[in-house]
Amino acid sequence: MTARYRVRPACVHEHLFEVECRFELPAATPAAGPVDLWMPAWTPGSYLVREYARHVQDFEAFDAEGAPLRFERLDKATWRIHAQGKAQLHVRYRVYAFDLTVRTNHLEGSHGYFNGAAMFVTGDALRARPCSLELSLPEGWRAHCALPASADGVFQARDFDELIDSPVEMGPLPSLTFTAAGKPHEVAIWGEGNFDPAGLTADLQKICEAEAKLFGGLPLERYLFIVLLTDKGRGGLEHAASCTLLLPRTGFRPKKSYEEFLSLSAHEYFHLWNVKRIKPRALVPFDYQRENYTTLLWAMEGVTSYYDALVLRRAGLFDAPRYLAKLGEVVTIVESQPGRRATSLAEASRLAWIKHYRPDENTPNSGISYYSKGEVVAALLDLTLRKATGGQRSLDDLMRLLFNLYGDGSGVPEDGVEKAASDVAGTDLAAFFDRAIRSTEELDYSPFAAAGLVLRRRPKRNVSDRGGTPVDGGDDGPVRPWLGVDLRAGDRAVVATAFTGSPAAKAGLYADDEILALDGLRVTASTLHERIDERAVGETARLTLFRRDQLLHLDVVLEARPATACWLEKLPDATPEQKALYEAWLGEKF
Repeated sequence: MTARYRVRPACVHEHLFEVECRFELPAATPAAGPVDLWMPAWTPGSYLVREYARHVQDFEAFDAEGAPLRFERLDKATWRIHAQGKAQLHVRYRVYAFDLTVRTNHLEGSHGYFNGAAMFVTGDALRARPCSLELSLPEGWRAHCALPASADGVFQARDFDELIDSPVEMGPLPSLTFTAAGKPHEVAIWGEGNFDPAGLTADLQKICEAEAKLFGGLPLERYLFIVLLTDKGRGGLEHAASCTLLLPRTGFRPKKSYEEFLSLSAHEYFHLWNVKRIKPRALVPFDYQRENYTTLLWAMEGVTSYYDALVLRRAGLFDAPRYLAKLGEVVTIVESQPGRRATSLAEASRLAWIKHYRPDENTPNSGISYYSKGEVVAALLDLTLRKATGGQRSLDDLMRLLFNLYGDGSGVPEDGVEKAASDVAGTDLAAFFDRAIRSTEELDYSPFAAAGLVLRRRPKRNVSDRGGTPVDGGDDGPVRPWLGVDLRAGDRAVVATAFTGSPAAKAGLYADDEILALDGLRVTASTLHERIDERAVGETARLTLFRRDQLLHLDVVLEARPATACWLEKLPDATPEQKALYEAWLGEKF
């Protein structure tokens, strides 16, 4: 029996999709009870309960003849329909869609996009059934979806899980096509942008080919990139045969911005293997109505982040020095976050549901990103594996082993990555994982030496200094003072975070304080740090600020900036073995 879904952009200017669902019911028995339908509360790949059912309205239920059925809402996302003795259940409802992200729904006059988890209902006894999806589109619109379609244009899914893992973009949209690893790929683009179509498809092809080569081919027959271009925002979400990318419409130029787009594309494409097929066993099967806890998100997202830059190097989209600079920038992010000493990677993974997607003013002090620290740990693990095996094996071998063991979707046990890594290394790596994953100790960067590299540190030159490179000329001049705050976006100097142990925190500067003046002279968000730079370490600066509606004065004793800007430097006396490992790792002469 097939669960049949139909979606119509009913009121585009009111941002309402109309959804119809038809379910065949089992033969009626005396014990047959009502049917409970529920909507997911979150979507895989985005680990936050988002309460999608809050956007459902005008819910109705009918039998096969169209007679209304009585129902009630049991909780925030469950409807109980009294369909006893009925052969078919038909429900209809509308979904408000005006949230332009990769994990929600958006409908307006120029297009429609929906994520199935935020659109469809199912039931415990219905979830495993094959599903069909019919779209009723306005004239001139076409739909883009990774699901296979029948001759009449109806999309087919194996079950509810595949249905909601296949987002839909619709509208009068252009699309680009290319072939990679022998399989067709499509890029559906909504919004005007400053991209070069030929260059974009050529570069995406290189990325897809490089990743397919790593795993020995593609685990699908067709792939779809959905690209949403807008005035602000950035993000990506992976699916089993597609991904959705959201970025600023001018994000394809200059070159550095374009690299960020390519990295995002490489990241989501790598999830074809890591996350969509190599997934934590704790998430198998998904429980869509509540949190699913695992300590492995560092391996799912951090390892993927490591490869999104490394793949660009392998695809020839930038050289080894540029790659090392980007890796140094990520190390700088980790070293600049005091929360690395408060939360381990395993705990950051487990608490993603309440920490990563719900940041607040204390997040930099209390937590760490399993993306950024996970990426650095993946690099260290890769070099550890290469050194332990004399350059014969690497993280590539670990990923292929994980895919062979768990690529059927059975799920990686919580200790599965560590065990597989030890198998690849030919030695027990428990000490590596104890420190890098399960503790809050500072990371051991010595594995970089295997490739003839050493991690260097210096104070940041200014608030926009991302690290990754040494100071020009090797001298940063006099030691500069540090206030120790991050400011909110905007013109006003409003404190977002006062970092743990910083001069600002010691003086009693709080999040949400608006700094008005430094030593009696007005400052803004753009001039505060410049004015601090003019001072000397050890001096006292008087800040005038508003805390809520109260005018206050605080004296802050300025301290030297910590050495948190990091970069990787080649050892001048690197051995032939170190140079060989470097060249095997980055594909370029030392």
